[in-house]
Amino acid sequence: MSPEAQAYRQELIAKGLDPLTAQEVVARLVRAGDLPSAQIHPVSSVQEEPVSAPLTRQQQELLRRSLNIERHVPSGDQLAFMHTDMCQVGLPRSRVEGLEFERVCGGVGLFVRAGKTWDGQSFVQQPIPYGPMPRLVMAYLNTQALRQRSAEIEVGNSASDFMRQLGIEPSGGKRGTYTTFRNQVLALSVCHITVGRTVGALAYTYDGKPIKQLEAWIEPASQHQRSLWPGVITFSADYFQALSEHAVPLDLRALQALRGSALAMDLYTMLAERLHRIEGRPIKLCWINLREQFGQEYRGEGAERNFKRKFKEALSKVLKVYPKARVQVVATGVMLKSSPPPVPYKE
Repeated sequence: MSPEAQAYRQELIAKGLDPLTAQEVVARLVRAGDLPSAQIHPVSSVQEEPVSAPLTRQQQELLRRSLNIERHVPSGDQLAFMHTDMCQVGLPRSRVEGLEFERVCGGVGLFVRAGKTWDGQSFVQQPIPYGPMPRLVMAYLNTQALRQRSAEIEVGNSASDFMRQLGIEPSGGKRGTYTTFRNQVLALSVCHITVGRTVGALAYTYDGKPIKQLEAWIEPASQHQRSLWPGVITFSADYFQALSEHAVPLDLRALQALRGSALAMDLYTMLAERLHRIEGRPIKLCWINLREQFGQEYRGEGAERNFKRKFKEALSKVLKVYPKARVQVVATGVMLKSSPPPVPYKE
């Protein structure tokens, strides 16, 4: 290992990465010719230089998963699926004020209306599902339905069990991951979704609820009873049929690594659905088009600047878990080049 590479390895360790993972990261960067020269110091002076903030847990997880993805082709429980339309227009990325949400991009539109759950005594209004949790849950439900060839999916007896199946460790408190996850699953289970698609001179509309039926445990009368949780979720026949015909294979490890950012998850699914279908010359997406698809939530003063910054940050994360994606940021947007899909074609 060169002195420069050794210096960068020591810098990663100082940030909190374990030595073995740090060595693998440096080796990968050296092979790609992408060792960050701006952060290299002579070996003898590394410990004397002030170090930057330690890597967060999410950053460490992203590095570990990127190495695992680069070395091992996804298979079995590492596979996930998303409907092709949801790869182009995703659910809201942040909280929505009100009970309706609409997003239009090119020839595809998405309209979401919040629903209500029955708690055993009355209907309870749920919000519009938003953020990373519903995306990860939908990918899991899609995968289980396709794998079992059944629209009925068992999700366990508790939110904690389900979270662990998705690789999320529950944490308590009013704003903990457990509460957020449980609330988002309930909101997703009862929302009404309309998808519009334009193909040539024809306009198609799918109107319905992806999840037809929710069987939930009753809200407890005491702390010894189960809380409201859908033990069984059933897709509608229309959605299950459409999913069976238009499912995009994804790497679940990538989605889990990106679950801190709904924008990064949406960008990953879009690239997974689109890059391998590019033929011939690269496709350029201008910033105005990208903001229409991914930046609806950015408004007010500095919205365009903030969107570009967040988009570039998200793209940097995505390319770590989709290393074969050939995407380049240019002055006017991004350039997409034909790339292998994250899940290889079946031979």
